[in-house]
Amino acid sequence: MESHLRDRDGITETTPPEMEGSMSKRKITISEIAEESGLSIATVSKVLNGRPDVSDVTRSKIQNIIVAKGYRRRSVPEPQAPFIDVVFEEFESPWAVEIVRGAMSAAQNYGFTVALTSLSEGDERRVWFDQITSRGTKGILLLLAQITHDQRAELYSRRLPFVVIDPRGEPDPLVNSVGATNWAGGREATKHLLDLGHRRIAIITGPADLLSARARLDGYRAALEAGGLVIDDDLCRWGNFHLEGGYAQAKLLFALPQPPTAIFAGSDLQALGVLQAAREQNLRVPEDLSLVGFDDLPISQWSSPPLTTVHQPIGEMASLAVKILIDSSKDRNLGEQRIELATHLVIRESTAPLITT
Repeated sequence: MESHLRDRDGITETTPPEMEGSMSKRKITISEIAEESGLSIATVSKVLNGRPDVSDVTRSKIQNIIVAKGYRRRSVPEPQAPFIDVVFEEFESPWAVEIVRGAMSAAQNYGFTVALTSLSEGDERRVWFDQITSRGTKGILLLLAQITHDQRAELYSRRLPFVVIDPRGEPDPLVNSVGATNWAGGREATKHLLDLGHRRIAIITGPADLLSARARLDGYRAALEAGGLVIDDDLCRWGNFHLEGGYAQAKLLFALPQPPTAIFAGSDLQALGVLQAAREQNLRVPEDLSLVGFDDLPISQWSSPPLTTVHQPIGEMASLAVKILIDSSKDRNLGEQRIELATHLVIRESTAPLITT
């Protein structure tokens, strides 16, 4: 019975990367995991294959042992049609749609298809780990994610390459990641407004826990300081990168004793929210208020007026992430890559020189 299970699952071995080259190189077998857990080989096999008929307590116990011992599959049956998984926490944002569009186009060029998983649908993270493993994916793209040590170890133990697109926090040096030059983009957007003569420039950035939001804010501050201006905390606002965030924060900015003459909205969606708030205040853009977004989503050129924005190479980010993922699935010794693609300002009709009276 034990021999049959070993052959079916492809007994795995190996040690975690940090132990490679040491005297501890040896096979870690399914029977060892079963023995340490006090459970049957059949139960361990169910967990390894992502079977649902295992209790959460049992599954967690076995997974902890798998990670601790550095267990890895020697081989996984090839799926009939190779595919990669794109995992995201929300699919409401057009930014995520553009990432998926770019990933699907790039994957198709390599002969792969894409499967989508949304963590905002109530799925526990353990569930998607098991589902992805059981269906034979070649790798995972994670959007706006922060990978913990245990999650990284578990993905490694399952021989699943992964790439994080636009990391939520400071990129882990051991994790492949692709992002954009958010600091440079924030600085360029703010400098553009300074060059137009604006001095009361506000920013509505994204959530404070997002690295990209903090980097755009830092770029904004750097541009103001380079221009010899003192940072006014009343003009620095945290949004959520969505329409309602830009709308709500713009209304607060317009209520200040000295409202801004220009706003760097930190995302195109927030810029659209600012436009709505400005209309309600009878403020004309760009005559009364200059406005810059960030992302250069397709909708930005169709707003009224067309939006000046920082172009983020969203499709290229997704395409590069797919390439790194597929290359990693073929060659385990490529090393980790942390790449930031360049942003640039696209000037349209929502910005204009400051009119002084």
